[in-house]
Amino acid sequence: MSQSASPSTNKPGGVAAVTRVWQVPRSTFYAVKARQSPQARPPAKRGPKTDHSDAALAELIRQQIAASPFHGEGHREIWARLRLADIWTAKPRVLRLMRKAQLLAPTRRPHAAEHEHNGQITTKRPNQMGGTDGTTTITRKDGTATIFAAIDYYTPDCARIDVAKRGTRFEALEPLRQGVREYFGGFGRHVAAGLIPRHEHGIQYMSDDFQKEVDLPGMTSSPSFVQQPEGSGCIERFFRTLKESKLWDRHSESIEELRQALLEFKETYNRRWLIGRIGYKSPWPTRQECLAEKIAA
Repeated sequence: MSQSASPSTNKPGGVAAVTRVWQVPRSTFYAVKARQSPQARPPAKRGPKTDHSDAALAELIRQQIAASPFHGEGHREIWARLRLADIWTAKPRVLRLMRKAQLLAPTRRPHAAEHEHNGQITTKRPNQMGGTDGTTTITRKDGTATIFAAIDYYTPDCARIDVAKRGTRFEALEPLRQGVREYFGGFGRHVAAGLIPRHEHGIQYMSDDFQKEVDLPGMTSSPSFVQQPEGSGCIERFFRTLKESKLWDRHSESIEELRQALLEFKETYNRRWLIGRIGYKSPWPTRQECLAEKIAA
């Protein structure tokens, strides 16, 4: 239309006049015209031209991986080795090509063996299986403190909870020892025969002292799967409740103040926390009901 003659002047209207009337930028007009031209070339990749294509650079990356004396080097190390070999390219490009060719190093953290959790950690009555674990928190004056607790896996009521400056194997034993005294009337040989304490693979729980102390009252140690905390899910859920209700609410000034707060939480939890799998009842009344039924039977 820009070449069409005007009826009044008998001259072409021109591109500027036509695009102004149509309200179309002239750059758009020329861009479309260039693309429709028979001599138009397909658009090339923008930016500076590299010395190596993606396929060639991927092959050079493979050569660097094969020549490296180390296993598991990531894209940063390969990018640096390319630079040392006078092959200059961008780090994101090396990452993109290695990801596309599946040449990236495996994760540094070893994957735990997959186990099918088809067993039961909850029981049908108290004093069959318990759980013990530890967690850390901060006090303003005494710094880091370690909290250990032991619960029953049926109710699940907290048998004992304690805190210490150092989380040694002896401190880890204390909640279990005190829990056996409270629920079985003392801590001696074979007083808790048949009880299975579930714990993780921490150094405190796998130590000789802990294992021997567990054997003394007739208990059978039951470590959960490595790096799979769902194997001791009941005690993990207890600690979540503790953190949400007490530890994350405010920091204690000292370990002694924290100990008193934990004992207060233990009583409140045992008598007022509602457990869905036991009919939304509290742990301590449920334990008393079970013991009364056992005595009556």
